[in-house]
Amino acid sequence: MMTTANNPLLDFSDLPRFDLIQPEHVKPAIESLLADGRALIEGLTAETTPATWADFAGALSAGLEGFGRAWGVVGHLHSVNDVPAWREAYNDMLPEVSRFYTELGQNLALFDKYRALRKSAEFSTLTAEQQKIVDNEIRDFRLSGAELPEEQKPRFQAIMEELSQLSAKFSENLMDATNAYAEIVTDEAVLAGLPDDAKQAARINAEKAGVAGWKFTLHAPSYGPVMQYADNRELRARMYRAYATRAAEFQDGSSKAEWDNTPLIKRILELREEDAKMLGFNNFAEVSLLPKMADTPAQVLGFLRDMAAKAKPYAQRDMAELLAFAKDELGITDFQPWDAAYTSEKLLQARYAFSEQEVKQYFTEAKAVSGLFQVIESLFGVQVKTDSAPVWSEDVRFYRIETPAGELVGQFYMDLYARETKRGGAWMDEARSRKRTANGIQKPIAYLNCNFARPMGDKPTTFTHDEVTTLFHEAGHGLHHLLTRGEELGVSGIHGVEWDAVELPSQFMENYCWEWEVLQGMTAHVDTGEPLPRALYDKMLAARNFQSGMMTVRQIEFSLFDMLLHCDFDPKAEQTAMDVIRSVREEVAVLTPPKWHRFPNSFSHIFGGGYAAGYYSYKWAEVLSADTYAAFEEAGNPFDAEVGKRFLDEILARGGERPALENFRAFRGREPSPDALLRHSGMITEEA
Repeated sequence: MMTTANNPLLDFSDLPRFDLIQPEHVKPAIESLLADGRALIEGLTAETTPATWADFAGALSAGLEGFGRAWGVVGHLHSVNDVPAWREAYNDMLPEVSRFYTELGQNLALFDKYRALRKSAEFSTLTAEQQKIVDNEIRDFRLSGAELPEEQKPRFQAIMEELSQLSAKFSENLMDATNAYAEIVTDEAVLAGLPDDAKQAARINAEKAGVAGWKFTLHAPSYGPVMQYADNRELRARMYRAYATRAAEFQDGSSKAEWDNTPLIKRILELREEDAKMLGFNNFAEVSLLPKMADTPAQVLGFLRDMAAKAKPYAQRDMAELLAFAKDELGITDFQPWDAAYTSEKLLQARYAFSEQEVKQYFTEAKAVSGLFQVIESLFGVQVKTDSAPVWSEDVRFYRIETPAGELVGQFYMDLYARETKRGGAWMDEARSRKRTANGIQKPIAYLNCNFARPMGDKPTTFTHDEVTTLFHEAGHGLHHLLTRGEELGVSGIHGVEWDAVELPSQFMENYCWEWEVLQGMTAHVDTGEPLPRALYDKMLAARNFQSGMMTVRQIEFSLFDMLLHCDFDPKAEQTAMDVIRSVREEVAVLTPPKWHRFPNSFSHIFGGGYAAGYYSYKWAEVLSADTYAAFEEAGNPFDAEVGKRFLDEILARGGERPALENFRAFRGREPSPDALLRHSGMITEEA
């Protein structure tokens, strides 16, 4: 029998036992939990079990929580420690887990119990949280194929299993392709223009690899500085091509036949369309939008194209300035995409007399992290303190959030550095959610993950301002999870929050990276310890909307591509995903990549993550977050206590208890408006 004594993955008494959990624990633990889950469901669907909250819905949630937490730990370790043993352990159980969730979603007896509870006299006596959970479950059962004819359910289940496997394989291919490429430089003259810390990191990478010279990779801390600062155009071109063709069909650079994501993209889109048609929808976008704030694909497309129409003139102006500067000041007459970041940095320096590299020297890791904590404490009246816990890497730090009286609110892990075994990007995930138990409140726990460069030599690591913004962004997600007052798992924290509203708190927090009051306290020059000078801050502020038009249409390009791919594309026809992205670029882009660029093959948000027909959420939530921050601006204080309390009470603490639009209306007193976003982006004036 599986017990916590012989399998630490089954220990739910407190924090995950990362000091003890091994890949060999996965299969027996998950198989045991799956068996327990099926037995629980059999008991709860028996005719003798009343369709009440306590006997049925609450018991089901509580009974399956352990399985969700254990599989969450496995998925987390697959993301942050993707060594062969963990990859194998995860992939070995993925089909079984997918099958279980599909069975759960198609179980008519469970569906009937929820519907009976919804119709019962008890329903009106349930809390708002409990009522919302019941309604969400009924909706999700329909999306999971519960109402399909019995003869169609096995096919629907097979689709779900295959999609989960393809999604994992897409991400693994991308990681393998990213790790496979290395640019070895032996002539230091080739490194002209690169910052010292980037060269030092490349030198250390080369030493670790046992090669002479400098080793550059396609991981963000290595790739980004090359594209932004390297004077050597051929070096930029080589690395750009390698990055742009990851997990593609080409047999050079970062590609191998077995890592080609092209057939996976086609198959994923075919299965999603089949899924949608089986459920009675016209396309997968309609399926995706059902639990979101947006109503229809047409509404989303209209929103994106309206934003594109407003932003494109600014983007065209940005691009014209870039081309003119490249030609007149840098002698680049045949401008190419691998010149864009480099020329932009030179233009930024020329126009505003500073560089991102200069700013970076002021954001040491310790000051940036403590500055983040000070913002959290000032805004929400809590305290962030260092804590201890078993961790999966020596890179990881652990913290606790307390009330002023010392009561625990929640805890979180912070894993900031890039590793070859860690998937790219930045993300927040949950280790445990808040809920009421017989013994009181179970406190939430979160993971905050980034991919920043680690310290080199004796100097502490320093972050770019963009990286600081990323840190604040992920902390915003974490706060949404940790500051909830939810007492039921289904709507606690980010659970039950519409996908296109989930980015509101994260994007809201980014605003504090631009406040002078905040930056004064979170900067210290890596050599002198001096805080960020006001003159440099003023230059940063003046440059805040540098190329905002280009950045906006780029995000709209990705969002349109995603939405059109899932609502107006036949994956079985001759047209390909590449054809779709090219047509979107003709409509909105001002900087067009080469024909060999394979952006879809690395678009893990929609093929390896949960953003399919939902990437527009970033821009949609930007409208909400900018309008939210405008409430603080109108109060004349970014830390206004009354506005901060209202934001906490009406949005963060609510979780998924009520629709996100209701949360926003309760906070703002009106419908959301795009004016604040356009103003913050420099695309309308204060007077307008």
